[in-house]
Amino acid sequence: MNRADVLVVGGGMAGVSVAAALSSRARVTLIEREPQLAHHTTGRSAAAFIESYGSPEIRALTRASRAELEAEIEGEPALLAPRGQLWVGAVDRPDHVGLLDSFCAAVPALERLDAGATIELCPALDPEVVSGGAYEASARDIDVLALLDRFARRARASGAQIRTDVGFVSAVRDSDGWEVESTAGRLRAGVVVNAAGAWGDEVAAAFGAQPAPLAALRRTIAIARPGAMPIDPHWPLVVGVDEDVYFKPEGPNLLLSPADETPSDPCDARPDEVDVALALHRANHLTRLGLRSVLRTWAGLRTFGPDHNPVVGFDPEVEGLFWLAGQGGYGIQTAPAMARLAAALLVGEPAPPDITAEGLDPAALAPGRAARAERGNAASAGGASPQGERGAQRPP
Repeated sequence: MNRADVLVVGGGMAGVSVAAALSSRARVTLIEREPQLAHHTTGRSAAAFIESYGSPEIRALTRASRAELEAEIEGEPALLAPRGQLWVGAVDRPDHVGLLDSFCAAVPALERLDAGATIELCPALDPEVVSGGAYEASARDIDVLALLDRFARRARASGAQIRTDVGFVSAVRDSDGWEVESTAGRLRAGVVVNAAGAWGDEVAAAFGAQPAPLAALRRTIAIARPGAMPIDPHWPLVVGVDEDVYFKPEGPNLLLSPADETPSDPCDARPDEVDVALALHRANHLTRLGLRSVLRTWAGLRTFGPDHNPVVGFDPEVEGLFWLAGQGGYGIQTAPAMARLAAALLVGEPAPPDITAEGLDPAALAPGRAARAERGNAASAGGASPQGERGAQRPP
């Protein structure tokens, strides 16, 4: 029987990164039910590092991850490549001016641009549509598979066992910890990390825990052929300020998405033709590209916690169960800091000071916060406006 201090369930970016961060301090075994790591969401990411993306907590984790992502290691490929990211507002939406202004006020990395400067950065934008923008020059492309490989090699070098094609079946807790039944036999561990992505609530239920709850939302991506004008590989990642479309060069073609968030059961996600058509329509509205056809399409599930923030920490009711789930669309760019934070909490240490210095309070990510918010609302009922969950937080 395999014995470990920590068993990680899930071999996406979350699971592999925490195995790497923890394996020098504990015996770690990771199981992934697919034949290869990163089969689902991790392997289908649009692969961007953007400091102006997500809630304040996500932005703090992103900033705290930059140094590790920028680090150059001899013999390994660079993880980041120059790209830049451009938020774009439209003239038919007067509220976009205020949104762009608030983005720039909240994120020092952003530079507010008028319409002319915005179009200069991406000449494909339609001057009759674009009202202005906000530019993050320090945004980067991320080599997702190289990052995953770096974490996996680091974990194995420190003694972690990473086992693919091994599925989780059930678990029982006794005085010595968890006895986990897998498709490859029984495993024992003192602590289990639930890094099962969209399946996180299902895994938690098998351990007797309440759901986070997690919400799996489908995101569609397509690679479009050039249309009325060629694609310049130096264009930035362009995102509508309402986050209703984004696109960036992919070689001579264009990667684009309607930024859809379609609720889904946990599954091997597949793109919907309607969403692909919507991506083309929205990109064509914002630009003069005249896109007409796509080379290929795919979809992934972005899994969110109850307030669109991740769920990181020990379950409040089930001993020895640790959550590392709900990274949403931010799991790649926050992986280094998220893994270090999770590893510290797992071994009973304070959150790393460089992460808290960015303004992150780990309690904002703690499991059970939705239930606590509901109890707080019930206690304050009687005239006061409910505070409850903070809701989905778009960039700043």
